[in-house]
Amino acid sequence: MGHELTWGLPVILYLFLAGVGAGAVTVSSSTLLRGGSGIFGGSHFTMARYGALIGPIPVMLGTFLIVFELGRPFRMMNLFKVINLSPMNIGSWLLMLFIFASLLYAIAFLPTLFPQLKRLSERLNTARKALAWINVPLGVGVAVYTGVMLGAMPARPLWNSPILAMLFLVSALSTGVAVITLSQTLFHRKSPDVETDRRVQARRTTGRIGRRHRESGYVLTTFDLILIGIEIMVIFLFLMFAHLTIGDMKYAIATILPGGEMAAMFWVGVVLIGLVMPAVIEAFYVMPKLLHHREFAAPRSVEIIVSIAVLIGGFMLRYVIVAAGQITGPVGL
Repeated sequence: MGHELTWGLPVILYLFLAGVGAGAVTVSSSTLLRGGSGIFGGSHFTMARYGALIGPIPVMLGTFLIVFELGRPFRMMNLFKVINLSPMNIGSWLLMLFIFASLLYAIAFLPTLFPQLKRLSERLNTARKALAWINVPLGVGVAVYTGVMLGAMPARPLWNSPILAMLFLVSALSTGVAVITLSQTLFHRKSPDVETDRRVQARRTTGRIGRRHRESGYVLTTFDLILIGIEIMVIFLFLMFAHLTIGDMKYAIATILPGGEMAAMFWVGVVLIGLVMPAVIEAFYVMPKLLHHREFAAPRSVEIIVSIAVLIGGFMLRYVIVAAGQITGPVGL
């Protein structure tokens, strides 16, 4: 690219991983509150469990990367000595509270992995719902903050857009859905562990598990299709806002428009791979059930490919925004 980036891969990975984790926990919490808290049953509860158990991991990994990037890890502790309205201070407190709350939320789901702990899991219903109410605003806050952190730098015209925070929020929710879909597709049981002399019961149980997986797959795919549509609209607004602005912002956006230095990464990596291709594939499987009430039957290979494509698009979005914002600035200094 021929430019030295002050904020490199660790910062980009932090923005991506924080968005994925915050999106997964937000989707999980919203799903649990919307679909109830039935034990060991129901597609909503299954989706909520996968999001809860996976969500904190990428956020903690991303936080480790950003602390490591500072060079002096203990320097970040200075942000907690005072409380003010600076983006870094607010973001640090949000991250700390979110990691703590999301870990408690994940722990509350652990007993559901073991049938012998069913009574304990039932007792944790109220705790899971309470933590879900807490994690929804915290998750949204962390996802929005990743965009606000960049937008708070007026010397970088590409980042200084009021639409960037909304773009990162929608992308975080979409990648959160993708990581839940991917984990559920890879790890959910194909058949239960039963004795060979109980084959009939095994077939019935397997049927319920398969039906539950299809139901959750349909819900997740439909939700992601809606989010992709919203993200495409937000990207359009982001581009139009910059293009219609006179001065530095219009100059900065030219780097990702056709003919720009990072146009190929944006239009192929973000738009084509991360948005258009998943949307077309998801619509192909969602529309028959939505319009004609046919059974949702997306193959596992398709669910895996689409989820990976959405995650690639989410990463490329952060990469392009962070890199393009640096090669077109600073200005006004």
